[in-house]
Formats: sequence, structure tokens, C-alpha cells
Amino acid sequence: MAADRNTLTRRQAMRLCAAAPLAAWAAAHVEAEPALAPGAPLSAERTALIDAFRRKSAGLDERFEKRAHRGAWAMPYRLFRPSAAGKAPLVLYLHGSGGLGDDNEKQLGLGNVFGTLVWALPENQTRFPCYVLAPQSDRGWARYAESPSGPARVVAGFGDGARTALDIVRALAREMPIDERRLYVTGQSMGGAGAWNMIAHRPGVFAAAAICCGSATGDDVRPLARLPLWNFHGDADRTVPVAVSRDRIAALRKAGGRPVYTEYAGVDHNVWEWAFTEPALVDWLFAQRRP
Repeated sequence: MAADRNTLTRRQAMRLCAAAPLAAWAAAHVEAEPALAPGAPLSAERTALIDAFRRKSAGLDERFEKRAHRGAWAMPYRLFRPSAAGKAPLVLYLHGSGGLGDDNEKQLGLGNVFGTLVWALPENQTRFPCYVLAPQSDRGWARYAESPSGPARVVAGFGDGARTALDIVRALAREMPIDERRLYVTGQSMGGAGAWNMIAHRPGVFAAAAICCGSATGDDVRPLARLPLWNFHGDADRTVPVAVSRDRIAALRKAGGRPVYTEYAGVDHNVWEWAFTEPALVDWLFAQRRP
């Protein structure tokens, strides 16, 4: 009788075999929470990492060449090239509102230094040689509708800015030895909204996304359930309420996604200073690869 209880029927075996691919996918895509830097967010121990980054990244912006994309919408951009030979991944960074313009400089300045220069740090290029692309928009990334009584409002749909930035990625992939299985997108605030917009409408392009305090968009996050994603927000954000990220992450998890979500106590809108100085972020991002 004991032997009978341990014997699988043909039907049971077939059910197990059918379920195996799904179980294997789920096991491979469980996102373990990366270890965060020690210390409370506002402690001297933690903010010392931010100060150290500013020192180490000084002058790196000069290694980003100035280029321009000529398409339906002309867009200036800055490009960092790795010194290592062979195929390399590419990190696309979408700037916040402080980078708006067409001078091809502001997207590497002010608060944008963290999301652009971290990948170009010599210590990171030694371990993970990569291209870094920082386009500059003069009107935003997501899709907007003009309002007769006030500023433009975000609406559902693929944004012209995000579409043009993706056109630049594709053009560079034709020109340079870029590993198209390892394309990554990141952004903050307005650029965070652009990153959400881009991956919502082109979920199969990128291997992973790292997003900071993205402002609200009307995009459906359900297509992103299988995309590795790390989202950051400060719970004291007075510009983009933390509820925007909480709601996105809740919707993504409800759809079966396993995003990593880090919320910093007491941190305002400049959460990118903490996010891009997390020691685990670089390792986490470059560990992801598209099938």
C-alpha cells in the first residue's frame, strides 16, 4: 500500500511536466532583495557614500562626447564609450526636468550627475564596461496633451520623447558593438516617468530598469511582469508623492511581477542620490540579461 501511495499516475506525471516550465521560470525570476548600504538613509554613514560619489565622479562628464540624432524629432545626446574591446551593454538614462533643453549639457549636470556618471566610474567600467547614453529632451519623455487652461498633462500612449530616445539606442546598436541582450534603462522624476512609459510600450527591448521617483503616467504596468525592475522613492517626497510608486509596485505585483522596491525614510525628491550610490545597484543591473 505504501508503494501505491508513492506511485504517480500517468495523468499526474503529465500535469507535473506541463507545470515544470512555469515553475522553472518563476524560480529563475524571483528577485531577492539586494542588500542596501548600511546606516539609516539620513545618517552620516550613509550620506558619506553620496559625498564620496561626488568626489570620484568629478570631471567624468568630459568623457561623454556630444552628438545629435537627426530624425522626425532632432535630439541632442551625450555618449560614453567603454575602452574595452568587444560587445558591451548600454545604459540609457532619461533626465529629470532639470535637464530640459537643447544645450546638450544639462542632462549631465545638477542632480543628473548620479544617474549618468555612476556607470562611467573607473571602478565600475573595470568590472562592467558599458556604453552610457544620455539624450536631452526639450519637452519631456512621456506623452502629453496640451491644456488650454494650464500646463500640458500626461496622457496614455507612447511618448514622442521616449520613442526618439529608443530610436537613438537602435541607431547606436547598428553603428557600434552593443550587446542588444543587455540594454538597460534608468531615469528620475520626469525621466522616471519616461522610463516607465518606455518599458510599458516596449517591454521586450530592455533587460532591466532602475527607476527613481517617476512621476505619474497612464501606462499599464501589467506587460512588465517579467521585466527585472528596481524602483526607488523617498517617503518624504514633496514633488512626486510616494503613493505614485507604491501604487505602481502594487499593480505590478498583482500582475505577477517581482520588482525590487526601495523606499527611503525621510528622503525628499532627490532620492537619486541614495539610489545611484547603492553599492548593490551596479551588480544587480548588469546581472540581468534578456533571453
